[in-house]
Amino acid sequence: MSDLIASSAIDRRLADIVTPVIEGLGYELVRIRLMSGKRIILQIMADKPEGGIVVDDCAKISLAVSATLDVEDPIEDEYALEVSSPGIDRPLTRLKDFETFSGYQVKLMTHNLIEGRKRFAGELRGVENDEILIEIAEGTIGLQFDWLSEAKLLLTDELIAESLKARKDAGVIKEEFDEVDTSETTED
Repeated sequence: MSDLIASSAIDRRLADIVTPVIEGLGYELVRIRLMSGKRIILQIMADKPEGGIVVDDCAKISLAVSATLDVEDPIEDEYALEVSSPGIDRPLTRLKDFETFSGYQVKLMTHNLIEGRKRFAGELRGVENDEILIEIAEGTIGLQFDWLSEAKLLLTDELIAESLKARKDAGVIKEEFDEVDTSETTED
């Protein structure tokens, strides 16, 4: 079974190098991408096993990974290293992510056409026998994990509210801040 952490051969090689460093610090690699364009960027998304990574965690990972990459030197050209959290509308890259985020709205893309389509959006219903269950307009369907090319949570009001609550419960958001007003306003 594959995962969606690293998609290309170079990404997989980089993941092999940085994963022990990241895990040694007590974090998990969520996704790694070497992106080219005007400048080359190595993007690393990491998280704590229980979630809730913060900026200081990203800095710690960046320093450790940077030192390892300087020694291993797997990228020939100059590049920028970006270490971040997966964000609220995070990518789902491991089978366990589909269990963890069951009940949330997701967008899934497959490598090949399945019943005439590659894009599926709906409510994630978990995992059964390595199949990702998703409730779409036509009903609940199962997609093999290996069929997926991309998967991510969709940004919804419910997801934002739960993320804010979790951050507050973890002490990331301090009590001295005002509550977020979620009531709708109308202009006269």
